[in-house]
Amino acid sequence: MTTVEQADDGCDLSQPIQDTGAPSGTAQEKGGQVEPEQNGERETPVTVGSGEDVVEDKQSNGPSDSHHEGHSPELNFNQTPHMLTGAWAEYTSFAENYLKGCKWAPDGSCILSNSADNVLRLYNLPPEFYSNDWDLPVLRMPEGDTIYDYCWFPKMSSLDPDTCFIASSSRDNPVHLWDAFYGDLRATFRPYNHLDELTAAHSLCFSPDGSQLYCGFEKMVRVFYTDRPGRDCEERPTLVKKQGQTGIISCLAFSPRDPVYVCGSYSRSAGLYSCQDGSLLAVLPTCHQGGITHLLFSHDGLRLYTGGRKDPEILCWDLRDLGQVLFSLRRNVTTNQRIYFDLDPSGQYLLSGDTGGIVSVWDTFVTACEGSQHTLQPHLQFQAHNDCTNGISVHPYMPLLASSSGQRQFSSPEDSGNDSESEGSARASPGPSCTDNSLVLWWAGPQRSRGDDAGELDPQTSETLGRSTETGRGNHSWLFAQSQLH
Repeated sequence: MTTVEQADDGCDLSQPIQDTGAPSGTAQEKGGQVEPEQNGERETPVTVGSGEDVVEDKQSNGPSDSHHEGHSPELNFNQTPHMLTGAWAEYTSFAENYLKGCKWAPDGSCILSNSADNVLRLYNLPPEFYSNDWDLPVLRMPEGDTIYDYCWFPKMSSLDPDTCFIASSSRDNPVHLWDAFYGDLRATFRPYNHLDELTAAHSLCFSPDGSQLYCGFEKMVRVFYTDRPGRDCEERPTLVKKQGQTGIISCLAFSPRDPVYVCGSYSRSAGLYSCQDGSLLAVLPTCHQGGITHLLFSHDGLRLYTGGRKDPEILCWDLRDLGQVLFSLRRNVTTNQRIYFDLDPSGQYLLSGDTGGIVSVWDTFVTACEGSQHTLQPHLQFQAHNDCTNGISVHPYMPLLASSSGQRQFSSPEDSGNDSESEGSARASPGPSCTDNSLVLWWAGPQRSRGDDAGELDPQTSETLGRSTETGRGNHSWLFAQSQLH
């Protein structure tokens, strides 16, 4: 059973937590400037934002509050999703350019991918589905070494270019903010350790209002203010007086209900902390076989989903009864690679890929089977790729899925490593294996179910998609937007 440590304010996770100091939806004014790169590549200061309009008004014009408020896609997981289009060209330029996940923008206008060549790529929502022109990205943002983590600014809206940026961290490099309209470096955050040496963040997550950027390190979380690039940050140790979490903080997530964030560690632990001061609230029992690589809160904030490397289970924790596993979701994960999972906008369906390329869909609203640890059976499974499906992302307002695939290939078991900090996979295969490095879009809405057109979109859906992608919300055309700005 877990040991629950109360914060100084007596915070009880079984009851709604009152926000006594955490940000509540508005951020500080954005006026920071990018630090010049040490190698002199960028010497012209670039502003992080243009003033109060960057974050302060996003409660009214963010995608989750006005444009698509209360609107959830009509997902239909009673039948296999239909493949629409995909991107292959960028990931076949050399043998092992496998993908490492994909993430839709908060406003659904584009999708971001990460791959083994250390480049973040941005793809627009295609103006026409079944299009052959989607194979190339509109932006490429190269990092200097292995990309550890990346995330969208949570208030991103394609209607406001100042909010369109991405944070990324890579080995032996500072944290970068990339402009998602032009692909330029917008700002740099430089974390230093106790020896005054630059150290790389292993995980990233913006606070819900976007005013702060939380970065995970070994036994440490550093908090930067988004409007203050540079080295100034708040340090929050995860291990204090032998209480808390050890190991590298590999992933972070914020509760949508309470001023609480959770840290996952490669030491297989998950801890909950107060947003106000970083004090430890609880450490969940160590139930995973491998280090935790992904965390996700349910939309009501009452459940927490955790998944680990070389671990066949995603665990669902009841945050009203700390230490209680509600149910587990079984998937095939046999490598060290990070395998993402995602919830649909309604919070009902959880989706995850696996090492074998299969995507599983679970209905989290149904009752799990009885047993010592309840196991929820998949509602649907389908073969999405011929290789490891490492990324899955559900579109925020359309019945679309994005999946990414690939993994590091080894010709013999002796060639495969087991580095605890590596984000690549370590799959040993005795001979040639199937390689599938691709980013694919899937339609998970209404489909025709009779005759020769079974599995294709119905006419009304196709017409709706056409209208959607012609509007500013459905099609984020960067080149068109740039021409308008000038």
